[in-house]
Amino acid sequence: MSDAAIKYESVIGLEVHAQLLTNSKIFCGCPVAFGGEPNTRVCPICLGMPGVLPVLNRRAVEYTIRMALAVDGRVAETSAFARKNYFYPDLPKGYQISQYDRAGEPISLAGGIEIEGEDGPRFVRLRRIHLEEEAGKSIHNEPGYDPDLSYIDFNRTGVPLMEIVSEPDIRSPREASAYLARLRQILQYIGVCDGNMEEGSLRCDANVSIRKPGDPLGELVEIKNMNSMRSMERALEFEIDRQTELLDDGGTVVRQTRLWNEEKRKTFPMRSKEEAHDYRYFPDPDLVTVEIARSWVDEIGEDLPELPDARMQRFVDEYGLPQDMARKLTENRTRADYFEACVSKAVGDTARSAAGEAAGEAAGGTSSEAPGGVAGDARTVSNWMLSELLRVQHENHMDQGTLEARIPPDHLAQLLGQIKEGKISGKIGKDVLDTMAETGKSPAQVIEEQGLVQISDTGELEGVVDGILAEHPGDVAEYRAGKTKLLGFFMGQVMRATQGKANPKMVNELLQKKLAGH
Repeated sequence: MSDAAIKYESVIGLEVHAQLLTNSKIFCGCPVAFGGEPNTRVCPICLGMPGVLPVLNRRAVEYTIRMALAVDGRVAETSAFARKNYFYPDLPKGYQISQYDRAGEPISLAGGIEIEGEDGPRFVRLRRIHLEEEAGKSIHNEPGYDPDLSYIDFNRTGVPLMEIVSEPDIRSPREASAYLARLRQILQYIGVCDGNMEEGSLRCDANVSIRKPGDPLGELVEIKNMNSMRSMERALEFEIDRQTELLDDGGTVVRQTRLWNEEKRKTFPMRSKEEAHDYRYFPDPDLVTVEIARSWVDEIGEDLPELPDARMQRFVDEYGLPQDMARKLTENRTRADYFEACVSKAVGDTARSAAGEAAGEAAGGTSSEAPGGVAGDARTVSNWMLSELLRVQHENHMDQGTLEARIPPDHLAQLLGQIKEGKISGKIGKDVLDTMAETGKSPAQVIEEQGLVQISDTGELEGVVDGILAEHPGDVAEYRAGKTKLLGFFMGQVMRATQGKANPKMVNELLQKKLAGH
């Protein structure tokens, strides 16, 4: 928190634009995939040609209702679209089809989310969630283009956006970042937006003002062009300091829109801040009012997945995980799904192993001492996921999809099973995981090809231990004289002699027995 926030209270509200994961645009059938040659994913409708009529994408409405239910919003029985009039080169119609309270009832009002604030939990209320269409993209001074000209790419024109507008309940840049991260998590969990800020599918504008505690709200400034959560924090910190300096010098804060420059770490004026009447909102005559049946809302609600907070608590209750560990596992839905798939596979392997051993005993056989798989040990799975699996992912620059393709959940479960059964050591297991990430092979394949099976034969290990002790009589004498820390030295010598393949537990027991003179 900046020093400014101590003297003045910052008041922040966010407008978050989330690109919906539909296959086509909001009012036409053009594809919405990222990238592509400029102006190749367009048609007369999204270009606003005379005489064309838009047709609303039902899936976009469904996804917005889904988000409304996830944040306890109030879904409207009827919703309408309005024309938001303004001129900009990348807006082909000269207006944007959007929704606004007084001209086009939003799909959802109210609701909110809880975040961890500066002084404990804070509930951030939502003003509305509505649908609108994306504008195009202006291209200036980019490689491959004439630096003296500006270009327009209309590929993104008409892409469906869901705008989530908060009340000014946020009190610091860190809280703003926590709020945006929470929204992104929910959007990804319910499958309506991928949350990719780098590709622009999640964007955020911030409205910020400062005041002395207890005073009326100050003049707000809107900040645009923030493409990461860290950028947003920096932009807000700078703007709060800028406004503080203005007021302390006897100046006034001007209501305006400013752009954030990440390279210079400053905001710069863009234009005076518009108000609703500046856009001359009026109902769109080409689109009928949307009637939202309660039965449809109930159907969407029944299809909602388990939300992050509920899933985190279930991980604590069902798997006995510490809350912090459960929170990290449920940060995104893909990771949580991976964890549960891995645990499920491990439990299944354990059950099959136990059944096999029981059948062997019933037939007069003997039960092995191998515990059989990870035995549902969720803590082991989570420890490996949050340490070794993340390490492998970062070192190999893998996204989640590539990681799961190389190391599917059942392969990780199998690897942990091999360690638990004593076939390989934990240290060797980490090397096996590295090879799995590089090749996509199963742990069994890697272990067999590299000859990594752990040595658990008592006779073989006893011979190695005897040899090591015979080579270091002085160290043996020191150990027996009370320098017991030398046990680690002997362990290291045995592991080196066996290339790390010796069963550590068995080696430890043998060494203690031999060094005690038994």
